[in-house]
Amino acid sequence: MSKPLVSIIMGSSNDWDIMSQAAQQLKDFGVAYDARVISAHRSPDLLFDYIKEVSAQGVQCFIAGAGGAAHLAGVIAGKTTLPVLGVPIPSKYLKGMDSLLSIVQMPKGIPVATFAIGEAGAANAGLFAIAMLALNDVALAERLTEYRAQQAIKIAETTLPELA
Repeated sequence: MSKPLVSIIMGSSNDWDIMSQAAQQLKDFGVAYDARVISAHRSPDLLFDYIKEVSAQGVQCFIAGAGGAAHLAGVIAGKTTLPVLGVPIPSKYLKGMDSLLSIVQMPKGIPVATFAIGEAGAANAGLFAIAMLALNDVALAERLTEYRAQQAIKIAETTLPELA
């Protein structure tokens, strides 16, 4: 596989169940990615070194998934000018609302694109990364257009007897 264009970072290995949805979208489109567990709180130096390393290697954006205080996306955004896509991970007590609010409430000047809580948010973050990369990749843009067309076809072919 070629050098990664997208970096998926999560604060805990428990987050992979959710973040694997982003990875699957990237894999389905043939987009190289790197996935790591690095905590903004427990290993900040490792995080800073990693951001610098993969940015120099050609990563074009970061997808960050975190639960609870969910500072990971914001810390990444504070260390790079590359796009950061935040995915709130559902938490035990607040069901991900804490994570959502932590990610979406970035201060003016340090943006993080924030997605839905959980699997749908992770999958959409992957698709959003693909859409960004497709701006400069005609073949990827064509695959994304075909993917969207196939979604429309599936809906058009769906007929429920009670609606007919």
